[in-house]
Amino acid sequence: MRFLLVDDLDTMIRITKNVLSDLGYNDVITARNGEQAYQILNKGKIDFIISDWNMPVMNGIELLKKVKSTPKLADIPFLMMTAESEKEHIIEAIQAKVDQYLIKPFNQEMLGQKIGQALHKMGKNEG
Repeated sequence: MRFLLVDDLDTMIRITKNVLSDLGYNDVITARNGEQAYQILNKGKIDFIISDWNMPVMNGIELLKKVKSTPKLADIPFLMMTAESEKEHIIEAIQAKVDQYLIKPFNQEMLGQKIGQALHKMGKNEG
């Protein structure tokens, strides 16, 4: 299963990649912003997107809206992983059809649970 991890902070990318690896997910491609992520999505097969909200160029909510409005990408599970815990942000993400929402900081169990829930929601099996 190939993950696309989108975050502008090296530290968050490193931490999240380590947690994904601990969960058994080692095929992880990274992008620094939504624009870069969208280019990657149009080039190769991605099975799961994990994106930060606050990034330069194109932020996570803009990426989410673009992915969900692109027919060939719309079925890819999308997990918004962000420090944005305000109700308005969560509602905006839900309205944009986010599959799961995870507030930073998080732990391995929380991330694993959200990935599992998103895959289940999309009717996909882990593995």
